Amino acid sequence: MDMNWHQALQASLSWLAIASLVTLVCFTATALLAVRHTRWGAQFWQLAGPYFSLRRSWRPLLAFALLLVLTLFAVRLNVLFSFWYNGFYSALQALDQTAFWYMLGVFAVLATIHVLRSLFTFYVTQAFNIRWRVWLTERLTADWMHGDAYYRGQFLAEPVDNPDQRIELDVNNFVTGSVALALGAVSAVVSLVAFTGILWGLSAPLAVAGIEIPRAMVFAVYIYVLIATWIAFRLGQPLIRLNFLNEKLTANFRYALMRLRENAENIAFYQGAQVERGTLLGRFFALIGNAWALVFRNLKFSGFNLGVSQVAVVFPFILQAPRFFSGAIKLGDVMQTAQAFGQVQDSLSFFRESYDTFAQYRATLDRLTGFLEANQQASDLPRVATVDQALALGIHGLQVRRPDGHALIADLDLNLHSGQALLIKGPSGSGKTTLLRALAGLWPYADGEVRRPLGTQALFLSQRPYLPLGDLRTAIAYPAPGESGDDARMQQALRQVNLAHLAERLDEPRDWSRILSLGEQQRLAFSRVLFNRPQVVFLDESTSAMDEGLEHALYSLLREVLPATLLVSVGHRSTLAGFHSHCLEVDGQGGWLLVEQQPAVPA
Repeated sequence: MDMNWHQALQASLSWLAIASLVTLVCFTATALLAVRHTRWGAQFWQLAGPYFSLRRSWRPLLAFALLLVLTLFAVRLNVLFSFWYNGFYSALQALDQTAFWYMLGVFAVLATIHVLRSLFTFYVTQAFNIRWRVWLTERLTADWMHGDAYYRGQFLAEPVDNPDQRIELDVNNFVTGSVALALGAVSAVVSLVAFTGILWGLSAPLAVAGIEIPRAMVFAVYIYVLIATWIAFRLGQPLIRLNFLNEKLTANFRYALMRLRENAENIAFYQGAQVERGTLLGRFFALIGNAWALVFRNLKFSGFNLGVSQVAVVFPFILQAPRFFSGAIKLGDVMQTAQAFGQVQDSLSFFRESYDTFAQYRATLDRLTGFLEANQQASDLPRVATVDQALALGIHGLQVRRPDGHALIADLDLNLHSGQALLIKGPSGSGKTTLLRALAGLWPYADGEVRRPLGTQALFLSQRPYLPLGDLRTAIAYPAPGESGDDARMQQALRQVNLAHLAERLDEPRDWSRILSLGEQQRLAFSRVLFNRPQVVFLDESTSAMDEGLEHALYSLLREVLPATLLVSVGHRSTLAGFHSHCLEVDGQGGWLLVEQQPAVPA
């Protein structure tokens, strides 16, 4: 028994060495072929290539190499377990008690090693996945923010849908799917080589129609699985498109739910519950329709795979039964044959049984690479040439158009200096807010040159201010970082804009956009100006929710506290004219008129 066990161990190590070499060659060749000749291979390296670049770090490649070694070690253990099955069942058949207890001792050693290997592999795999996910999320987030792609992406001919899902869910699916499929493929190839050798040694000739086939079981399992795989691929091909649609429709439904929550008050005032319910159910039933299509396709695909797997269970027993009953082989040989046959069958069936996973993985690749390409296209959209110039605003040859090419403002030229103020007026839809977008470098349908302060020296206040998640300190300091040492200045700014009741709540993390009224939010935006003290402030109807008295008080406050700050306002109220030294009237047809006036409230 000892000699047989050592011989089995030596044989397993030999097969493992051969299997490892074959796997390395196959894996390298497949990777190169995928990169050069397949679309999904190019997509994979577009996402993963920078992470595995040696120029960035050698750690990811070392970690993946460790995972490959652990995968090969797992196959080695399976080979040893295969020989253990042979020895254990042969000992039972021979009623050899000494051999029985010896094999149980061997099993205890193998099982302990298997448990420790499994736990260590789990830790290494999860650590690898987490680090890769962190890197890829940071990369995609930075890519989305670069060049204002998160905003300018809406101007693309085909805007990307649900970027939030692509960054959160698809990144996780890509990372876990890449590791699982890569290691699964390696394990399948190595197991195929190792257990084919074992099965080859246990197989016997088989006569079919008078023709003797040597090592018939090996040929039988290969033919059986290859035919089954071809049929499974034909059945599973529609799963790629169905999984892509499932992710898209799920995200669309979730976005509709989130939008309903964010606009709950407006919807309640309009009593639009029935309309919103119809919208929600419309998106939901589109998702359900695709879900049913997935169910029926998976019934065909999974049903076929289950049938193939069940037949494979008894197949080796049928082939080895005549030799066992004739005494040519022992029970251990039969059990090892079944185990080796199952391993070969599982290895050959890996791609067939993983087709659904591959389909989901392909959909994830399409979504992530599509996201990267859309971000690049959004960043490449034209924008007004913007030059940093302190304490002034210069506009030269500015053209602002609608997306259909209609001219809103043509050949605009003006120059403003520190302490001056510009009021932009015009009928609704004449391009006042669009002009501010062009000055910010966000509007792609504009050209010309703008000279103004950049970065935190320029603040844009919209009609509905943006309040970030977090404490009140963060909302006041935005976009600058809020620090506890600034509390006195923040509290003073709140009191100056009639928000003294919030002065002691700087550390409260709340969704302030839901707690504060629109008028309070606009006043908080003014406190942000007072705190950051920018060189230029763009105000797009930033006092529309205030009465004229409060509006007058806040504009007077800006002129008093920030006399050197340049103001650019969009508004309809005639009371604003007294705070501005210039007035720009636009007609929405390309025409404009700049009037210099004497402000009633001195700057």
